[in-house]
Amino acid sequence: MIAGFTALCVAELVAAAVRPEAGPVTAVGGAVIDRTPAAVKDFAVRNFGTDDKLVLQLGILVLLALFAMAVGILALRHRRTGAAAVLVFGVVGAVSAAGRPEGRPGDVLPSVVGALVAAGVLYLLAGRLAPADAPSPAAGETDAGEQSTFDRRGFVIAATAAAAASAGAGLLGRRLQASQLAGVSASRSDIALPSPASPAPPIPGAADLGIRGLSSFTTPNKDFYRVDTALVVPRVDADRWRLRIHGKGVARPVTLDFQDLLGRELIERDITLTCVSNQVGGPYVGTARWIGVRLADLLREAGVKPPSKGGTADQIVSRSVDGMTIGTPVEDVMDGRDALLAVGMNGEPLPFDHGFPVRMVVPGLYGYVSACKWIQDIELTTFDAYDAYWVKRDWSREAPIKTQSRIDTPRPFAAPRAGTVPVAGVAWAQHRGIARVEVRVDGGEWHTARLAAEAGRDTWRQWVWEWPATTGHHTLEVRATDRTGATQTDKRVGTVPDGATGWHSVVVDVT
Repeated sequence: MIAGFTALCVAELVAAAVRPEAGPVTAVGGAVIDRTPAAVKDFAVRNFGTDDKLVLQLGILVLLALFAMAVGILALRHRRTGAAAVLVFGVVGAVSAAGRPEGRPGDVLPSVVGALVAAGVLYLLAGRLAPADAPSPAAGETDAGEQSTFDRRGFVIAATAAAAASAGAGLLGRRLQASQLAGVSASRSDIALPSPASPAPPIPGAADLGIRGLSSFTTPNKDFYRVDTALVVPRVDADRWRLRIHGKGVARPVTLDFQDLLGRELIERDITLTCVSNQVGGPYVGTARWIGVRLADLLREAGVKPPSKGGTADQIVSRSVDGMTIGTPVEDVMDGRDALLAVGMNGEPLPFDHGFPVRMVVPGLYGYVSACKWIQDIELTTFDAYDAYWVKRDWSREAPIKTQSRIDTPRPFAAPRAGTVPVAGVAWAQHRGIARVEVRVDGGEWHTARLAAEAGRDTWRQWVWEWPATTGHHTLEVRATDRTGATQTDKRVGTVPDGATGWHSVVVDVT
Protein backbone atom coordinates (compact mmCIF):
# COMPACT_ATOMS: atom_id res chain seq x y z
CA MET A 1 0.00 0.00 0.00
CA ILE A 2 2.85 2.38 0.79
CA ALA A 3 4.49 1.55 -2.54
CA GLY A 4 1.21 2.17 -4.36
CA PHE A 5 0.85 5.50 -2.54
CA THR A 6 4.39 6.34 -3.61
CA ALA A 7 3.60 5.58 -7.23
CA LEU A 8 0.63 7.94 -7.24
CA CYS A 9 2.41 10.76 -5.42
CA VAL A 10 5.54 10.65 -7.56
CA ALA A 11 3.38 10.48 -10.69
CA GLU A 12 1.51 13.55 -9.45
CA LEU A 13 4.78 15.45 -9.15
CA VAL A 14 5.97 14.39 -12.62
CA ALA A 15 2.55 15.25 -14.09
CA ALA A 16 3.05 18.80 -12.85
CA ALA A 17 6.03 19.04 -15.18
CA VAL A 18 4.20 17.35 -18.07
CA ARG A 19 0.48 18.19 -17.77
CA PRO A 20 -2.27 17.21 -15.31
CA GLU A 21 -4.04 15.01 -17.87
CA ALA A 22 -0.98 12.72 -17.95
CA GLY A 23 -1.48 11.50 -14.37
CA PRO A 24 -2.04 7.71 -14.22
CA VAL A 25 -5.50 7.80 -12.62
CA THR A 26 -6.65 10.36 -15.17
CA ALA A 27 -5.07 8.48 -18.07
CA VAL A 28 -6.53 5.12 -17.08
CA GLY A 29 -9.90 6.72 -16.34
CA GLY A 30 -9.92 8.34 -19.76
CA ALA A 31 -9.09 5.04 -21.42
CA VAL A 32 -11.93 3.37 -19.52
CA ILE A 33 -14.38 6.06 -20.64
CA ASP A 34 -13.23 5.71 -24.25
CA ARG A 35 -13.91 1.98 -24.16
CA THR A 36 -17.16 2.06 -22.20
CA PRO A 37 -20.20 0.87 -24.20
CA ALA A 38 -22.98 3.41 -24.68
CA ALA A 39 -25.37 1.46 -22.43
CA VAL A 40 -22.87 1.45 -19.54
CA LYS A 41 -22.16 5.14 -19.99
CA ASP A 42 -25.89 5.82 -19.97
CA PHE A 43 -26.25 3.76 -16.78
CA ALA A 44 -23.48 5.75 -15.08
CA VAL A 45 -24.96 9.12 -15.98
CA ARG A 46 -28.45 7.98 -14.97
CA ASN A 47 -27.40 6.58 -11.58
CA PHE A 48 -24.46 8.79 -10.59
CA GLY A 49 -25.27 11.99 -12.46
CA THR A 50 -22.43 14.48 -12.56
CA ASP A 51 -20.60 12.39 -9.93
CA ASP A 52 -19.93 9.66 -12.51
CA LYS A 53 -16.30 10.75 -12.90
CA LEU A 54 -15.71 10.71 -9.15
CA VAL A 55 -17.16 7.20 -8.93
CA LEU A 56 -14.86 6.07 -11.75
CA GLN A 57 -11.78 7.55 -10.08
CA LEU A 58 -12.67 5.97 -6.73
CA GLY A 59 -13.13 2.65 -8.48
CA ILE A 60 -9.68 2.92 -10.05
CA LEU A 61 -8.13 3.70 -6.66
CA VAL A 62 -9.87 0.72 -5.05
CA LEU A 63 -8.58 -1.61 -7.77
CA LEU A 64 -5.12 -0.11 -7.40
CA ALA A 65 -5.23 -0.74 -3.66
CA LEU A 66 -6.22 -4.38 -4.21
CA PHE A 67 -3.45 -4.76 -6.79
CA ALA A 68 -0.96 -3.22 -4.36
CA MET A 69 -1.94 -5.65 -1.60
CA ALA A 70 -1.60 -8.64 -3.92
CA VAL A 71 1.83 -7.48 -5.09
CA GLY A 72 2.86 -6.86 -1.48
CA ILE A 73 2.01 -10.43 -0.52
CA LEU A 74 4.00 -11.66 -3.52
CA ALA A 75 6.95 -9.48 -2.55
CA LEU A 76 7.19 -11.10 0.90
CA ARG A 77 8.08 -14.39 -0.76
CA HIS A 78 9.74 -13.12 -3.94
CA ARG A 79 11.14 -9.60 -3.55
CA ARG A 80 12.35 -9.14 -7.09
CA THR A 81 9.24 -10.59 -8.70
CA GLY A 82 7.04 -8.40 -6.51
CA ALA A 83 9.03 -5.28 -7.37
CA ALA A 84 8.87 -6.17 -11.06
CA ALA A 85 5.11 -6.63 -10.80
CA VAL A 86 4.80 -2.99 -9.74
CA LEU A 87 6.02 -2.06 -13.19
CA VAL A 88 2.73 -3.44 -14.55
CA PHE A 89 1.17 -0.38 -12.95
CA GLY A 90 3.48 1.83 -14.96
CA VAL A 91 2.83 -0.03 -18.20
CA VAL A 92 -0.96 0.25 -17.83
CA GLY A 93 -0.75 3.96 -17.07
CA ALA A 94 1.75 4.67 -19.84
CA VAL A 95 -0.21 2.75 -22.49
CA SER A 96 -3.42 4.47 -21.40
CA ALA A 97 -1.83 7.90 -21.58
CA ALA A 98 -0.19 7.30 -24.94
CA GLY A 99 -3.35 5.82 -26.42
CA ARG A 100 -5.58 8.82 -25.65
CA PRO A 101 -6.72 10.82 -28.70
CA GLU A 102 -4.88 13.89 -27.45
CA GLY A 103 -1.93 11.89 -26.11
CA ARG A 104 1.60 13.25 -26.31
CA PRO A 105 4.92 11.38 -26.06
CA GLY A 106 5.70 12.92 -22.67
CA ASP A 107 2.42 11.68 -21.19
CA VAL A 108 3.98 8.29 -20.43
CA LEU A 109 6.50 9.78 -17.97
CA PRO A 110 4.32 10.16 -14.84
CA SER A 111 3.24 6.51 -14.86
CA VAL A 112 6.70 5.17 -15.73
CA VAL A 113 8.62 7.24 -13.18
CA GLY A 114 6.00 6.63 -10.48
CA ALA A 115 6.17 2.86 -11.06
CA LEU A 116 9.99 2.75 -11.03
CA VAL A 117 10.21 4.61 -7.73
CA ALA A 118 7.42 2.49 -6.25
CA ALA A 119 9.21 -0.71 -7.32
CA GLY A 120 12.33 0.44 -5.47
CA VAL A 121 10.30 1.32 -2.36
CA LEU A 122 8.59 -2.08 -2.36
CA TYR A 123 11.89 -3.90 -2.80
CA LEU A 124 13.44 -2.08 0.16
CA LEU A 125 10.42 -2.45 2.45
CA ALA A 126 9.97 -6.13 1.62
CA GLY A 127 13.61 -6.64 2.53
CA ARG A 128 12.94 -5.15 5.99
CA LEU A 129 10.10 -7.65 6.44
CA ALA A 130 12.20 -10.70 5.43
CA PRO A 131 12.76 -13.10 8.36
CA ALA A 132 16.17 -12.80 10.04
CA ASP A 133 18.51 -15.82 9.85
CA ALA A 134 18.08 -18.30 12.66
CA PRO A 135 20.09 -21.44 13.62
CA SER A 136 18.79 -24.81 12.54
CA PRO A 137 16.50 -26.26 15.20
CA ALA A 138 17.82 -29.06 17.38
CA ALA A 139 15.81 -32.21 17.90
CA GLY A 140 12.62 -31.42 19.75
CA GLU A 141 12.97 -27.66 19.32
CA THR A 142 10.50 -25.35 17.61
CA ASP A 143 10.85 -24.98 13.84
CA ALA A 144 13.17 -22.15 12.84
CA GLY A 145 10.36 -20.46 10.81
CA GLU A 146 8.47 -19.98 14.05
CA GLN A 147 11.53 -18.49 15.76
CA SER A 148 12.44 -16.13 12.95
CA THR A 149 11.86 -12.41 13.33
CA PHE A 150 12.11 -9.39 11.08
CA ASP A 151 13.60 -5.92 11.45
CA ARG A 152 10.56 -4.17 12.98
CA ARG A 153 12.37 -0.98 13.85
CA GLY A 154 14.03 -0.75 10.45
CA PHE A 155 10.75 -1.41 8.69
CA VAL A 156 8.86 1.27 10.66
CA ILE A 157 11.57 3.83 9.98
CA ALA A 158 11.77 2.99 6.26
CA ALA A 159 7.98 2.85 5.83
CA THR A 160 7.47 6.16 7.65
CA ALA A 161 10.19 7.84 5.62
CA ALA A 162 8.75 6.50 2.33
CA ALA A 163 5.22 7.60 3.23
CA ALA A 164 6.35 11.05 4.33
CA ALA A 165 8.51 11.60 1.26
CA SER A 166 5.72 10.39 -1.01
CA ALA A 167 3.19 12.68 0.63
CA GLY A 168 5.61 15.56 0.23
CA ALA A 169 6.06 14.77 -3.45
CA GLY A 170 2.33 14.57 -3.97
CA LEU A 171 1.69 17.87 -2.17
CA LEU A 172 4.47 19.55 -4.13
CA GLY A 173 2.97 18.25 -7.37
CA ARG A 174 -0.44 19.62 -6.39
CA ARG A 175 1.08 22.98 -5.48
CA LEU A 176 2.92 23.21 -8.80
CA GLN A 177 -0.21 22.32 -10.75
CA ALA A 178 -2.22 24.85 -8.75
CA SER A 179 0.37 27.52 -9.54
CA GLN A 180 0.17 26.74 -13.26
CA LEU A 181 -3.62 26.84 -13.18
CA ALA A 182 -3.57 30.17 -11.38
CA GLY A 183 -1.88 31.72 -14.39
CA VAL A 184 -4.52 30.33 -16.71
CA SER A 185 -7.28 31.52 -14.39
CA ALA A 186 -5.75 34.98 -14.50
CA SER A 187 -6.03 34.97 -18.30
CA ARG A 188 -9.78 34.44 -17.90
CA SER A 189 -10.12 37.05 -15.16
CA ASP A 190 -8.41 39.66 -17.34
CA ILE A 191 -10.95 39.28 -20.16
CA ALA A 192 -13.54 42.01 -20.61
CA LEU A 193 -16.16 40.87 -23.09
CA PRO A 194 -17.11 43.57 -25.61
CA SER A 195 -20.72 44.67 -25.82
CA PRO A 196 -22.50 42.53 -28.42
CA ALA A 197 -23.36 44.19 -31.71
CA SER A 198 -26.64 42.27 -31.62
CA PRO A 199 -27.79 42.05 -27.99
CA ALA A 200 -30.41 39.56 -26.89
CA PRO A 201 -33.86 41.07 -26.43
CA PRO A 202 -34.91 41.52 -22.81
CA ILE A 203 -36.45 38.40 -21.28
CA PRO A 204 -40.18 39.07 -20.82
CA GLY A 205 -41.09 39.41 -17.18
CA ALA A 206 -43.85 36.88 -17.69
CA ALA A 207 -41.34 34.28 -18.97
CA ASP A 208 -40.61 33.31 -15.37
CA LEU A 209 -43.75 32.40 -13.45
CA GLY A 210 -41.97 32.68 -10.12
CA ILE A 211 -43.54 29.53 -8.69
CA ARG A 212 -41.76 27.91 -5.78
CA GLY A 213 -40.02 24.72 -6.86
CA LEU A 214 -40.06 25.67 -10.55
CA SER A 215 -36.73 25.93 -12.39
CA SER A 216 -35.75 29.54 -13.02
CA PHE A 217 -35.87 30.65 -16.64
CA THR A 218 -32.12 31.41 -16.72
CA THR A 219 -29.90 28.74 -15.20
CA PRO A 220 -27.01 30.19 -13.13
CA ASN A 221 -23.58 29.08 -14.31
CA LYS A 222 -22.89 27.22 -11.07
CA ASP A 223 -26.08 25.16 -11.52
CA PHE A 224 -25.75 24.49 -15.24
CA TYR A 225 -25.41 20.79 -15.98
CA ARG A 226 -22.09 19.37 -17.08
CA VAL A 227 -21.82 16.07 -18.97
CA ASP A 228 -18.53 15.29 -20.75
CA THR A 229 -15.68 12.78 -20.68
CA ALA A 230 -12.98 15.04 -19.21
CA LEU A 231 -11.71 13.71 -15.85
CA VAL A 232 -9.52 16.80 -15.61
CA VAL A 233 -11.18 19.98 -16.83
CA PRO A 234 -8.90 21.48 -19.51
CA ARG A 235 -7.41 24.83 -18.54
CA VAL A 236 -6.59 26.64 -21.74
CA ASP A 237 -4.75 29.97 -21.76
CA ALA A 238 -6.80 32.36 -23.88
CA ASP A 239 -3.63 34.09 -25.11
CA ARG A 240 -2.33 30.80 -26.54
CA TRP A 241 -5.62 29.51 -27.90
CA ARG A 242 -5.96 29.04 -31.65
CA LEU A 243 -8.76 27.74 -33.86
CA ARG A 244 -8.15 26.26 -37.30
CA ILE A 245 -10.90 25.92 -39.94
CA HIS A 246 -9.98 23.62 -42.83
CA GLY A 247 -11.06 20.60 -44.84
CA LYS A 248 -13.36 19.62 -47.67
CA GLY A 249 -14.93 22.56 -49.47
CA VAL A 250 -12.83 25.14 -47.60
CA ALA A 251 -11.47 27.52 -50.23
CA ARG A 252 -9.60 29.72 -47.73
CA PRO A 253 -8.38 27.94 -44.57
CA VAL A 254 -8.64 30.13 -41.48
CA THR A 255 -6.68 30.33 -38.23
CA LEU A 256 -8.05 32.55 -35.47
CA ASP A 257 -6.87 33.56 -32.02
CA PHE A 258 -9.05 34.71 -29.13
CA GLN A 259 -8.62 38.41 -29.83
CA ASP A 260 -9.63 37.80 -33.45
CA LEU A 261 -12.95 36.47 -32.20
CA LEU A 262 -13.50 39.31 -29.74
CA GLY A 263 -12.82 41.79 -32.52
CA ARG A 264 -15.57 40.38 -34.73
CA GLU A 265 -19.29 41.11 -34.59
CA LEU A 266 -20.61 39.42 -31.46
CA ILE A 267 -24.20 38.41 -30.95
CA GLU A 268 -26.00 37.57 -27.72
CA ARG A 269 -28.79 34.99 -27.53
CA ASP A 270 -30.79 33.04 -24.93
CA ILE A 271 -30.47 29.35 -25.83
CA THR A 272 -31.52 26.20 -24.00
CA LEU A 273 -29.07 23.28 -24.16
CA THR A 274 -30.05 19.65 -23.63
CA CYS A 275 -27.89 16.55 -23.20
CA VAL A 276 -28.86 13.41 -25.09
CA SER A 277 -28.29 11.50 -21.83
CA ASN A 278 -31.23 13.31 -20.27
CA GLN A 279 -33.85 10.77 -19.22
CA VAL A 280 -37.54 11.71 -19.37
CA GLY A 281 -37.95 14.29 -16.61
CA GLY A 282 -34.17 14.49 -16.13
CA PRO A 283 -32.01 17.44 -15.00
CA TYR A 284 -29.61 17.75 -17.95
CA VAL A 285 -31.23 20.79 -19.55
CA GLY A 286 -30.67 24.48 -18.86
CA THR A 287 -30.90 27.94 -20.36
CA ALA A 288 -28.15 30.56 -20.53
CA ARG A 289 -27.48 33.84 -22.28
CA TRP A 290 -24.60 33.16 -24.65
CA ILE A 291 -22.30 35.66 -26.38
CA GLY A 292 -20.32 34.66 -29.42
CA VAL A 293 -19.64 34.81 -33.15
CA ARG A 294 -21.95 33.29 -35.75
CA LEU A 295 -20.24 30.12 -36.92
CA ALA A 296 -21.99 30.32 -40.29
CA ASP A 297 -20.29 33.67 -41.00
CA LEU A 298 -16.85 32.16 -40.40
CA LEU A 299 -17.64 29.20 -42.64
CA ARG A 300 -18.84 31.43 -45.46
CA GLU A 301 -15.67 33.52 -45.23
CA ALA A 302 -13.71 30.29 -45.60
CA GLY A 303 -15.67 29.53 -48.76
CA VAL A 304 -17.90 26.81 -47.30
CA LYS A 305 -21.34 26.20 -48.80
CA PRO A 306 -24.08 24.02 -47.30
CA PRO A 307 -25.05 20.90 -49.25
CA SER A 308 -28.34 22.52 -50.28
CA LYS A 309 -26.32 25.13 -52.18
CA GLY A 310 -23.83 22.78 -53.78
CA GLY A 311 -21.37 22.37 -50.91
CA THR A 312 -19.24 19.23 -50.87
CA ALA A 313 -19.08 18.82 -47.08
CA ASP A 314 -22.10 17.80 -45.01
CA GLN A 315 -20.37 17.38 -41.63
CA ILE A 316 -18.41 19.70 -39.36
CA VAL A 317 -16.00 17.77 -37.14
CA SER A 318 -15.04 19.93 -34.18
CA ARG A 319 -12.11 18.84 -32.02
CA SER A 320 -11.52 19.72 -28.40
CA VAL A 321 -8.17 20.10 -26.68
CA ASP A 322 -8.98 16.92 -24.72
CA GLY A 323 -9.33 14.88 -27.93
CA MET A 324 -13.13 14.82 -28.11
CA THR A 325 -14.58 14.90 -31.63
CA ILE A 326 -18.13 16.05 -32.35
CA GLY A 327 -19.87 15.87 -35.72
CA THR A 328 -22.44 18.53 -36.65
CA PRO A 329 -24.52 18.79 -39.84
CA VAL A 330 -23.28 21.68 -42.00
CA GLU A 331 -26.83 22.33 -43.18
CA ASP A 332 -28.09 22.95 -39.65
CA VAL A 333 -25.28 25.34 -38.80
CA MET A 334 -25.84 27.39 -41.96
CA ASP A 335 -29.66 27.37 -42.14
CA GLY A 336 -30.05 30.71 -40.35
CA ARG A 337 -30.21 29.58 -36.72
CA ASP A 338 -27.91 31.27 -34.19
CA ALA A 339 -25.13 28.66 -34.17
CA LEU A 340 -22.32 30.23 -32.17
CA LEU A 341 -18.69 29.99 -31.30
CA ALA A 342 -19.48 31.20 -27.79
CA VAL A 343 -17.04 33.15 -25.63
CA GLY A 344 -19.42 34.22 -22.87
CA MET A 345 -22.12 32.72 -20.67
CA ASN A 346 -24.58 34.71 -18.58
CA GLY A 347 -22.57 37.91 -18.79
CA GLU A 348 -19.09 36.55 -18.08
CA PRO A 349 -16.37 34.67 -19.96
CA LEU A 350 -17.15 30.98 -20.25
CA PRO A 351 -16.43 29.05 -17.04
CA PHE A 352 -13.67 26.45 -17.40
CA ASP A 353 -16.21 23.66 -16.82
CA HIS A 354 -18.25 24.91 -19.75
CA GLY A 355 -15.55 25.29 -22.37
CA PHE A 356 -13.37 28.36 -21.74
CA PRO A 357 -12.12 30.02 -23.82
CA VAL A 358 -14.41 29.01 -26.73
CA ARG A 359 -17.13 26.43 -27.31
CA MET A 360 -19.82 25.65 -29.87
CA VAL A 361 -23.51 26.26 -29.18
CA VAL A 362 -26.03 25.14 -31.80
CA PRO A 363 -29.71 25.49 -30.86
CA GLY A 364 -31.94 22.54 -31.68
CA LEU A 365 -29.29 19.80 -31.55
CA TYR A 366 -28.28 17.60 -28.64
CA GLY A 367 -24.91 18.49 -27.18
CA TYR A 368 -23.07 15.39 -28.39
CA VAL A 369 -23.55 16.54 -32.00
CA SER A 370 -23.17 20.27 -31.50
CA ALA A 371 -21.72 21.57 -28.24
CA CYS A 372 -17.97 21.02 -28.50
CA LYS A 373 -16.26 22.55 -25.47
CA TRP A 374 -12.62 23.74 -25.40
CA ILE A 375 -12.74 23.71 -29.21
CA GLN A 376 -9.49 24.11 -31.15
CA ASP A 377 -10.13 22.67 -34.62
CA ILE A 378 -12.97 22.62 -37.17
CA GLU A 379 -12.68 20.26 -40.12
CA LEU A 380 -15.21 20.13 -42.96
CA THR A 381 -15.83 16.58 -44.15
CA THR A 382 -18.70 14.15 -44.82
CA PHE A 383 -20.64 11.75 -42.61
CA ASP A 384 -19.61 8.91 -44.90
CA ALA A 385 -15.93 9.72 -44.48
CA TYR A 386 -15.73 10.14 -40.72
CA ASP A 387 -17.54 9.01 -37.56
CA ALA A 388 -17.11 11.28 -34.53
CA TYR A 389 -16.48 10.04 -30.99
CA TRP A 390 -20.05 9.19 -29.97
CA VAL A 391 -21.09 7.86 -33.38
CA LYS A 392 -18.37 5.23 -33.03
CA ARG A 393 -20.11 4.26 -29.80
CA ASP A 394 -23.51 3.55 -31.37
CA TRP A 395 -25.13 6.98 -31.07
CA SER A 396 -26.86 8.51 -34.10
CA ARG A 397 -25.01 10.74 -36.55
CA GLU A 398 -27.70 13.41 -36.43
CA ALA A 399 -29.77 14.20 -33.35
CA PRO A 400 -32.31 17.03 -33.34
CA ILE A 401 -33.68 17.66 -29.86
CA LYS A 402 -37.01 15.96 -29.23
CA THR A 403 -40.04 17.75 -27.82
CA GLN A 404 -40.06 17.17 -24.07
CA SER A 405 -41.72 18.42 -20.89
CA ARG A 406 -41.03 18.00 -17.20
CA ILE A 407 -42.96 18.42 -13.94
CA ASP A 408 -40.86 20.38 -11.45
CA THR A 409 -43.50 20.79 -8.74
CA PRO A 410 -44.94 18.96 -6.91
CA ARG A 411 -41.96 16.69 -6.43
CA PRO A 412 -42.29 12.90 -6.61
CA PHE A 413 -43.93 11.46 -3.47
CA ALA A 414 -44.83 14.93 -2.21
CA ALA A 415 -47.80 15.24 0.14
CA PRO A 416 -49.62 18.48 -0.77
CA ARG A 417 -52.84 19.43 0.99
CA ALA A 418 -56.15 19.03 -0.76
CA GLY A 419 -57.31 22.12 -2.62
CA THR A 420 -55.73 24.12 -5.42
CA VAL A 421 -52.23 22.80 -6.08
CA PRO A 422 -50.06 24.41 -8.79
CA VAL A 423 -48.58 21.74 -11.07
CA ALA A 424 -45.73 23.46 -12.88
CA GLY A 425 -42.66 22.71 -14.93
CA VAL A 426 -40.79 23.40 -18.15
CA ALA A 427 -41.14 22.23 -21.74
CA TRP A 428 -38.68 22.52 -24.62
CA ALA A 429 -38.46 21.94 -28.37
CA GLN A 430 -35.45 24.05 -29.31
CA HIS A 431 -35.63 25.81 -32.66
CA ARG A 432 -39.30 24.86 -33.00
CA GLY A 433 -40.80 26.35 -29.87
CA ILE A 434 -43.56 25.16 -27.54
CA ALA A 435 -47.19 25.76 -28.54
CA ARG A 436 -49.11 23.84 -25.86
CA VAL A 437 -48.63 21.87 -22.63
CA GLU A 438 -51.23 19.53 -21.16
CA VAL A 439 -51.55 17.78 -17.82
CA ARG A 440 -53.73 14.89 -16.72
CA VAL A 441 -54.43 13.13 -13.46
CA ASP A 442 -54.74 9.36 -13.04
CA GLY A 443 -55.07 8.77 -16.77
CA GLY A 444 -58.10 11.05 -17.12
CA GLU A 445 -58.77 13.86 -19.55
CA TRP A 446 -56.02 16.28 -20.57
CA HIS A 447 -56.10 19.82 -19.19
CA THR A 448 -54.37 22.70 -21.00
CA ALA A 449 -51.76 24.40 -18.84
CA ARG A 450 -51.08 28.12 -18.84
CA LEU A 451 -47.86 28.93 -20.65
CA ALA A 452 -45.39 31.57 -19.54
CA ALA A 453 -44.40 34.22 -22.07
CA GLU A 454 -42.17 32.91 -24.83
CA ALA A 455 -38.63 34.29 -24.85
CA GLY A 456 -37.77 32.65 -28.18
CA ARG A 457 -38.13 29.37 -30.01
CA ASP A 458 -34.62 28.32 -28.95
CA THR A 459 -35.46 28.38 -25.23
CA TRP A 460 -37.58 26.31 -22.91
CA ARG A 461 -40.94 27.55 -21.69
CA GLN A 462 -42.44 27.44 -18.22
CA TRP A 463 -46.03 26.28 -17.66
CA VAL A 464 -48.51 25.82 -14.81
CA TRP A 465 -51.88 24.13 -14.26
CA GLU A 466 -53.97 24.83 -11.17
CA TRP A 467 -55.02 21.39 -10.00
CA PRO A 468 -58.13 21.02 -7.80
CA ALA A 469 -56.50 18.24 -5.81
CA THR A 470 -58.50 15.73 -3.79
CA THR A 471 -57.18 13.48 -1.04
CA GLY A 472 -55.60 10.23 -2.07
CA HIS A 473 -52.87 8.68 -4.18
CA HIS A 474 -52.55 10.34 -7.62
CA THR A 475 -50.37 10.17 -10.73
CA LEU A 476 -49.70 13.37 -12.68
CA GLU A 477 -48.56 13.25 -16.32
CA VAL A 478 -47.50 15.97 -18.74
CA ARG A 479 -47.04 16.24 -22.50
CA ALA A 480 -46.08 19.11 -24.82
CA THR A 481 -46.83 20.07 -28.40
CA ASP A 482 -44.33 22.06 -30.45
CA ARG A 483 -45.05 24.76 -33.00
CA THR A 484 -44.93 22.28 -35.88
CA GLY A 485 -48.00 20.62 -34.36
CA ALA A 486 -46.13 17.51 -33.20
CA THR A 487 -47.09 16.22 -29.74
CA GLN A 488 -44.52 14.29 -27.76
CA THR A 489 -45.13 10.56 -27.81
CA ASP A 490 -46.06 8.47 -24.80
CA LYS A 491 -43.75 5.67 -25.98
CA ARG A 492 -40.96 5.25 -23.47
CA VAL A 493 -37.52 4.65 -24.96
CA GLY A 494 -34.08 5.15 -23.48
CA THR A 495 -31.52 7.75 -24.43
CA VAL A 496 -29.55 5.59 -26.89
CA PRO A 497 -29.22 6.23 -29.82
CA ASP A 498 -30.77 9.69 -30.23
CA GLY A 499 -32.56 10.78 -27.05
CA ALA A 500 -35.28 9.57 -24.70
CA THR A 501 -39.03 9.84 -25.33
CA GLY A 502 -42.11 9.42 -23.16
CA TRP A 503 -44.32 11.41 -20.82
CA HIS A 504 -42.96 12.52 -17.48
CA SER A 505 -45.06 11.43 -14.52
CA VAL A 506 -45.05 12.19 -10.81
CA VAL A 507 -46.80 10.28 -8.03
CA VAL A 508 -48.11 12.27 -5.04
CA ASP A 509 -50.23 11.63 -1.94
CA VAL A 510 -52.69 14.43 -1.25
CA THR A 511 -53.63 14.80 2.42
